[in-house]
Amino acid sequence: MSVSLTQILELVGELDDEAGEETPRERFRKFLKENIKKAGQIRDYVQECLRKTGVQYNRALQDLVNHIGRLLEFEVTFGRYQGVSGEIGFDGLWNSTKTGFSVVVEVKKTEVYAVKTSKLFNYVSELISEKRIKSWDDALGLYVVGQYDPQLHQLENNIIAEKKTNQLRIIQVESLLTLAELMSEYDVTHEDILALLKPPRPKIDPIIGLIGSLTAEKEPPKEAEEEAKLPLGEQIPEKGAQYWMTPVRGDEEQSAEKVIETLVSEEGIYAFGDRTPGRSNLRPGDWICFYASGIGVIAHTKVDSLPERKPHPKVRDPERYPWTFRLKDPHLYVKEPVVIDASLREQMEAFRGRDLNKSWAWFVQATRKISEKDFKLLTRQQA
Repeated sequence: MSVSLTQILELVGELDDEAGEETPRERFRKFLKENIKKAGQIRDYVQECLRKTGVQYNRALQDLVNHIGRLLEFEVTFGRYQGVSGEIGFDGLWNSTKTGFSVVVEVKKTEVYAVKTSKLFNYVSELISEKRIKSWDDALGLYVVGQYDPQLHQLENNIIAEKKTNQLRIIQVESLLTLAELMSEYDVTHEDILALLKPPRPKIDPIIGLIGSLTAEKEPPKEAEEEAKLPLGEQIPEKGAQYWMTPVRGDEEQSAEKVIETLVSEEGIYAFGDRTPGRSNLRPGDWICFYASGIGVIAHTKVDSLPERKPHPKVRDPERYPWTFRLKDPHLYVKEPVVIDASLREQMEAFRGRDLNKSWAWFVQATRKISEKDFKLLTRQQA
């Protein structure tokens, strides 16, 4: 039986900066260290923090981000939840015992509130002055953001405008989890992770080598292999409706929710790329649901036409996603997404026989055919 983050927080008590071994914060951090060993487990808790509001969840997110640092093999010093005079107010200090490099972490749930980059910059400088980290050549400040706001992205603009791109970096917590999953699932080392986090060097061979090794280890899905043998647009005969799930990612221009509202609800269309798995098999009468990255399933609808290579002006990148198909009977629930948490995964056929605590990002990273039962679970049509 899976235990939610809310249940855990109710057991440990209200997180605060009270010192002591048996305080709520220390009980929570000890629980994470002793019980949460895999990125799949922490992903559920992070998403719960991002969905819910309140100081308790903001503080839990800070601890969860620091625990990801542990999974990335850093030696982690947890910061205070609330700054006080006389103490350096970082959220987390990650030291690489293998390389001597340090990462000073600042956790932000959203970009809604203006952030002064001088604050994190000064934290690093003060830690250097106190000799807790070596120098700016051996450190960086890292903003870990829960959710980007497409209308703002002021934090990145500030870093660029102030010419601090070599000292300050930004990463979404979802991407940080992906790095942890790469370490657990592939032959990715702590040094590889640092190469991705640190400011780029003139030589880019290490990053290209990492990408090459990951590509070599990844086996192509059987479904994609079967599609490659078919002429473009040819359909595999099959009786009855098919059921699909496809991921939708937001970016700095448009959130995933807005993409779905614009294309599915307003335009009644969606678009796939040349290499989207399942595109050649999609046909009228199928049902498709949409997973917003890091949020959950936010809509489903019926397919009303075959994909045609006909770029649509409302698609964000029509050259990359030129295969457009019509939709009908859209159902949107962007305010109440269906979260793919451990309790739901326990009921799904796609996860039968799998370790539910292991990385489950594979399920939501690409378009895939799913069973009717799983589709109904993901769209609240089956209890």
